[in-house]
Order: sequence, then C-alpha cells, then structure tokens
Amino acid sequence: MSWVHITDYSPSQGWANPADADSRSRESCRLLEEGGVLYFDQVPFDLPDPDREFLRSQKQSGLRVHKNISYRPKTDALRGAAADDPEGAQRLHEIMRSYSKNVTQFVDRLLSPYAKDRQLDFASYRPLEEKGRDLAYHKRNDLMHVDAFPTRPTNGGRILRVFVNINPAVNRIWEVAEPFEPLAGKLAQKAGLPRYAKYAGSPGRKLRRTVAPIFRSIGLKNLDRSPYDHFMLHFHDWLKENRDYQEKWPKTRLEFPPQSCWLVYTDTVPHSVLSGQFALEQTFIVPIRAMVAPQKSPLKVLEGLCGTALAN
Repeated sequence: MSWVHITDYSPSQGWANPADADSRSRESCRLLEEGGVLYFDQVPFDLPDPDREFLRSQKQSGLRVHKNISYRPKTDALRGAAADDPEGAQRLHEIMRSYSKNVTQFVDRLLSPYAKDRQLDFASYRPLEEKGRDLAYHKRNDLMHVDAFPTRPTNGGRILRVFVNINPAVNRIWEVAEPFEPLAGKLAQKAGLPRYAKYAGSPGRKLRRTVAPIFRSIGLKNLDRSPYDHFMLHFHDWLKENRDYQEKWPKTRLEFPPQSCWLVYTDTVPHSVLSGQFALEQTFIVPIRAMVAPQKSPLKVLEGLCGTALAN
C-alpha cells in the first residue's frame, strides 16, 4: 500500500506547477488505482469552520436502517438526520449539499482524467464514535473488508471515496491490508468465484437480463445485478466472516489527524475503521473507460482469475 502525501496542490490554484498538471493528475489516478492512498494534511477545498462546528453538534437518527447521515446529490435528499430540529435539519442539508459540490469540483480538478465519466454517488456524515458501535455484523466498520453496495451495483465501476476528519482533536484510526489484486489471487477462489463465473453464462442469468427492463419500469431495481456485483457483495461479507483473515493477515495502521483529507478506492484497499468520530465522505463511481490502469481494477483482476466476463 502506497501512502502519498500531497503537498503541492492548493484549493485556489490546483497543482503548483500548471505545466505538470496533466501528468500529476494521471499519476495520482494511477497511484489510487494500484491501491494507494492520497493524503492531504489540510482540507484541499472549501469547508468553512462554522460548518464543521455545526456538524459536530448534530445528532443522527436512532433508526438502525440509517448507518450514517447520507446526502444524495442526484435527488438532493438528506437521510438519517434526527427529526426533532427542523431548522437544524435544513442547515445540515445545506452544508451537505455544499460539501458535495465542493469536493466534486476538487476531484474533477485533482483527478482530471475521471472528470468526464465519473458518476456522483452519495455523500455521508459520520457523527458517531466508531469504536464499539452497535452494528449488524456485516455492517461493522471495524472488520477488514473491501466495499460493495447492496443497493447500488457498480457493474465493474470502482468505488472512489474522499474522507475528511472534522474532529477538532482526535485522529481517525484505520487499518489496511494488501490490495485487491494479491488478495483476490489468494482468496477469491476459496470465496466462491468459480460459482459466480458459472452463473455469468447461465440461462438463468440471460433470462434475468431479458426481463430486468420490464421490472425496472415498475420500480423493481437491481434484478440484473452483474455477476461482478454479486461476487463483490459476497466477498465483502465473506472477508468479515473469515476469522483467519481478520486475525492473522498482516495489517498497517493509518492515523488521520484532525482536518486531514484522504482519497482511496475502498473496493481495492481492504480496510477497517478502529476508532474516530465526526467524518465526512463523498463517493464517486469511476467506470472502466475512465481509468488510467484498468487492468488493476477488481473487475479485470477477477475476470483474469476466472477467464469469464463478469460485467453486463
């Protein structure tokens, strides 16, 4: 895992040397795609102090269906906030909308090869202390895993996430393990990859793809979830359940100080969150066509292992 501390990028000017902007952006994309973490010791986009202070005062809904407070840019919808303060909820909505807009502009500039094709996904605010959170087993953040979304299949697109620690005094603590390519080479077959590869060419799969548009028209989504998405969601859960992997495989501890920001492909870098409170996050889905090193993507790694196309 490569940890790259970016020091020559500013919110106002972008890369310090404009003549090198294109090459620096491509190199940053490549580092991320190969399983690295890009780190900034200060937030590299506008995130005003009053907004951070207000966020730290907010409560999350007590409903277990909401793991975090989420903002959905495509519909401008906020989910998971406490419902007892309408004025506070309105300001929270405005802050999350502004955060999503500002971090998106930052990513499009920093990682310019992605700007045309990347897809904007959910943003989230994580106000709860991670250590000791009472979550269902497969939702626990303190177990090593790679990300996959149960409700938002990516069809081979990669999950790029931007995090900010807005805690004024306490580091956010992660552990990470070896990236997806060597991990999959050792464990994907044991986790059942051949079964998903076989399903990719099955008559049942072809039938589901045929009828999926009909069901989408009446509001039933994800019926044609790709074999890749099926496997990745299964692998997410399988890794969390695998005690040998959780307890014995080598890990590296990362500490993200207050006001720091980091970018990582969380479907590529196995990670766990051991502790920390008050973090912001924005997710992007980056399709294969936008990548500078597509052969490093989980999709291409898995297809290479099983010899079968896994995306729609």
